[in-house]
Amino acid sequence: MKNYVQPGNTITLTAPYAVASGDGLLVGSIFGVAAGNAALSEGVEVALTGVFDVTKIGSQAWTAGARIYWDDTNKRTTNVATSNTLIGVATEAVAGGAGDTVGRVRLNGAF
Repeated sequence: MKNYVQPGNTITLTAPYAVASGDGLLVGSIFGVAAGNAALSEGVEVALTGVFDVTKIGSQAWTAGARIYWDDTNKRTTNVATSNTLIGVATEAVAGGAGDTVGRVRLNGAF
């Protein structure tokens, strides 16, 4: 096809805030995980699909298959939909202790 551009698993976006490799970021409705470091307004390669360990709200239990959202205000994931952006699903259960601040998420890639 002459109009095919790329698979779309990763794309370059302009960082809406400073990010480090592995950080989540939201640009409009596009959520991804930064493949490198970038300052505000710099280009950064972003993974849109795959399974990632991401920062989550502590004291919040997750079940495998639960919908996971990005809280752009606090720059972390949550299972609370209100005012947040759906990014994928939890692939493993996570305990709800205050120190349980990392969750494994399969990114949806559709947003």
